[in-house]
Amino acid sequence: MMKRQLGNNDLEVSAVGLGCMGLSQSYPPFPTKDEAIAFLRGAFELGETFFDTAEVYGPYENERIVGEALKPFRKEVVIATKFGFDIQNGKSVGLDSRPETIRKAVEGSLKRLQTEYIDLLYQHRVDQNIPIEDVAGCVGELIREGKVLYWGLSEASARTVRRAHAVQPVTAVQSEYSMWFRRPEQTLIPTLEELNIGFVPYSPLGKGFLTGTVDKNATFLSNDIRYGIPRFNNPDNLAANQAIAETVKTIASTKGVTSAQIALAWVLAQKEWIVPIPGTKKLERFKENIGAQNITFSTDELAEINAKISKIDIFGERYSAESEKMSES
Repeated sequence: MMKRQLGNNDLEVSAVGLGCMGLSQSYPPFPTKDEAIAFLRGAFELGETFFDTAEVYGPYENERIVGEALKPFRKEVVIATKFGFDIQNGKSVGLDSRPETIRKAVEGSLKRLQTEYIDLLYQHRVDQNIPIEDVAGCVGELIREGKVLYWGLSEASARTVRRAHAVQPVTAVQSEYSMWFRRPEQTLIPTLEELNIGFVPYSPLGKGFLTGTVDKNATFLSNDIRYGIPRFNNPDNLAANQAIAETVKTIASTKGVTSAQIALAWVLAQKEWIVPIPGTKKLERFKENIGAQNITFSTDELAEINAKISKIDIFGERYSAESEKMSES
């Protein structure tokens, strides 16, 4: 497994990380706990060292799975988790990044992850009711206490990143980014490059769409995250967006690889400090994903690909209106 460094810190991780959310929510059917643990350990044996989870996934269950799975080789892996939601009676009821809530979340994560420290701690979504400076200050205290090693933000604007970084240096920012969602290129990625902050794109496969396995007639279960997303739940959008999936498939054919590998290789090719975290529940798919690290594009090839996908209109929003309100980027 190739390695990449996040930002100007000494945090080195797998070039392709592993998003663990789908092991317990958003993408049914879900594996049993034993199956999930076996999968995570299998990924580690294949060289994976960067695992992404969050307290709100479940809530809590995802962290428990990750913690138990990785405990035997804790010092050999980097675990990222997140705080920032108000969780009441086992359900998320909104955002909450008050310092006391952050500390409570971290203590809970440490127990569930069966660890004495969190390698990379993200604010999951920016809480507009709490100044980001207060959030950064609280996390800075946790870093000095040794409970957290590095920190970052998720779905934050470039302006918020700057404000946070001025108080407590940010190591990484996580946001959605892929061949069909390129908004971070406008202001976020240039800001991260300027400040030497790593970028960790989630949904680099477009929630499965860029793999070419979601056809125009696809339907989704009510507990599937795509059930509530306009790009997926509107038949007209689903049909119209086949254009980019077909384009990716054509590019993959010329390279003799899969659509998923092209989508991931494209993300990796943007900057050497970008580390995508595709999610999967099967070792076969995991092996396919990490194969993307071996795919290279010439300058001309990348320019040609960018020209092609830039001409394709994408139909439908990436989130429901309610979910989009929680994102700044």
